[in-house]
Amino acid sequence: MEALLILVIVASFLALVYAAFNFIGIKKLDEGTDRMSEIASAIRVGANAFITYEYKIIAIVVAIITVVFAIIFSIQYGNFSWEPSVCFVIGVVMSAAAGWVGMKIATYANVRVSNTARLTKDIGSTLKIALKGGSVMGLCVGGFALLGLFIVYIIFGIGLNLISEEALIAGQHVFTQCLSCYALGCSIVAMFNRIGGGIYTKAADMGADLVGKTEAHIPEDDPRNPATIADNVGDNVGDVAGLGSDLLESFVGAISSAIILAVSLSLSSAASDASIPYDILLKMMYFPLVFVSVGLVASILGIAYVLFKKGSDNPHRDLNISTWSAAFITIIGGFVANYLMFGKESSEIFKLINFNIGYISPWIAASLGVVSGVVIGAIAEYYTSYDYKPTQMISHASKEGSALTITQGLAVGMKSCMYPLIVLGITTYVSYAVSGMFGIAMAAVGMLSFVSATVSVDTYGPISDNAGGIAEMSELEPEVREITDKLDSVGNTTAAIGKGFAIGSASFAALSLMVSFLYAFQPAGSKLELNFTDPKILAGALIGGALPYLFSGMLIEAVAKAARKMVEEVRRQFREIPGILEGKAKPDYKTCIEISSQGALKEMKVPAVLAILFPLVSGFLFGPYFVGGLLIGATLSAIMLAIFTGNAGGAWDNGKKYIESGAIEGQGKGSPAHDAAVVGDTVGDPLKDTVGPSLDILIKIMSTVSLVAAVLFSKYNLLDVILNMMK
Repeated sequence: MEALLILVIVASFLALVYAAFNFIGIKKLDEGTDRMSEIASAIRVGANAFITYEYKIIAIVVAIITVVFAIIFSIQYGNFSWEPSVCFVIGVVMSAAAGWVGMKIATYANVRVSNTARLTKDIGSTLKIALKGGSVMGLCVGGFALLGLFIVYIIFGIGLNLISEEALIAGQHVFTQCLSCYALGCSIVAMFNRIGGGIYTKAADMGADLVGKTEAHIPEDDPRNPATIADNVGDNVGDVAGLGSDLLESFVGAISSAIILAVSLSLSSAASDASIPYDILLKMMYFPLVFVSVGLVASILGIAYVLFKKGSDNPHRDLNISTWSAAFITIIGGFVANYLMFGKESSEIFKLINFNIGYISPWIAASLGVVSGVVIGAIAEYYTSYDYKPTQMISHASKEGSALTITQGLAVGMKSCMYPLIVLGITTYVSYAVSGMFGIAMAAVGMLSFVSATVSVDTYGPISDNAGGIAEMSELEPEVREITDKLDSVGNTTAAIGKGFAIGSASFAALSLMVSFLYAFQPAGSKLELNFTDPKILAGALIGGALPYLFSGMLIEAVAKAARKMVEEVRRQFREIPGILEGKAKPDYKTCIEISSQGALKEMKVPAVLAILFPLVSGFLFGPYFVGGLLIGATLSAIMLAIFTGNAGGAWDNGKKYIESGAIEGQGKGSPAHDAAVVGDTVGDPLKDTVGPSLDILIKIMSTVSLVAAVLFSKYNLLDVILNMMK
């Protein structure tokens, strides 16, 4: 059975090699004029400086958590247990590596996209360079995630014999704890990258827009705007490094939750005198890894097809081809893998493991995840693309002022929640019907199985946005900016689709992790349930439902604080440095970069630490059932809030671009309608790029931390001590 791990390492190796090939290919391209090279260098320096400082903070947090985990697991197992802590560090390293590489390639690719547009005046050729840059991030996400999982399996599972029959059947949880901690390590980096990068990019973006566009009436990314370099730096640290580590964390979380749940189901069945055979348990543990390995290879093929085929003038269609072809190949390849692993097992075995329609049960669940991901992406596209009515309505509302722009955007965001939730609900029910709780976990795995293709398409967006900024600041021909603007507009939609994948998979993964959490502290073989007539569970659900709002409010406030300083600085420079607006004096870009960096590094700490500490403190105060309610409330609330903020923000952004494209007669750049649309876009910026992406990480961090400490919650909590004293 261990031979199946060869497929995992082969897929990982292929992805990382192809990523390196594309990285080198991008580096070999010419940067263009001296001015273009100068601007790109400034963006690169700013991005490197920020992520270096951010990673230093992460290193301190990681060191503290590693020590705490070593103590927790040593108490839990009665001897020194170092394995989960080391796996936690491995997860941190893999996620940090993916984010770093993605940020580096984005800062190299942006100027080369601009130069390709300058030289060729061809949108198809320009798209290929942007997608090639994005593919490095996408392939690194899948490659590093699987590499880390392979290491955990080889060293800890096989090398230390933690997945032996004796270890698993005897009820030892060390390997599942190793997986949980590996996933948590990925989540920690994702949380800091998303929050820190999100605060950075939106502070700069809002400062640049509010003063530059609406007050000075200068174009977006105009070199006269002091905040424009900081804005472009933010695209790389937030929308690339943050995005990459975010979806890597989602990817690992989905796989880990499926494997952990398989072990939990096995232990429960053993306690009920209907033990799952060890070889079947191993197949259930390996199947998620095999399925995503197939998906990674499919992503490589989907990306390669678009990069090597003849370019077209329809970037949206080309990007969809990459995603859809990867999804289709994943489904076909997944069926073959499913048959080879389960096709010859008996019907009695299938009944025992809740494969209710035979050997294809887990494949159907995973395929439903793939399909639901594509459908949720299509729904996001409908609500955020300016090719469709919802976003166009926002643009037309802008003719009446910013108040109606905001009102209409709120309506679009709220309405957009319903249909993705229906898709998630149907997928949850059907997946459970065909394959039990393991089916729900496999739905999450399926949704993210072709994550490398999704991230590649998503990352292409901020690269194109940066390319447009460099084109504007370098004063290239208007035709160049038209090409980059069209690519950027499509990128806003692909970003919304990527966020849909992330929050959809997070809901499935959080549900399966929560079930594993219940298994962790309840007696083996007992009926799993959370009774909402229990006041502890109800209180936990109510507080958990409010937590995402507290978390989101803290993030928006953090962005507003940093943006306020940016606005003041841009106004000061316009006021005190003569000749800026006439183009006779050079703005002070460095100060604006420092404001965004300091604001992000200062404000990101409390929300990030809150996500880790809240379930821990709650568990040790009120016990595991309170935490169970907390997880349910937070998950339900966060899913809807994340969809709302992501789609509303994307719609506001593209509503502005619809006006800028000249689609509304008499209303273009500089018009009152455009000013109103800029205000709407500014309101939506922290929602779609800071709040929304952070919420899916929040619920998975809470679920994983709760799972890790579940046994201790059940033994040591203040509420039980008080109640026992009162007896």
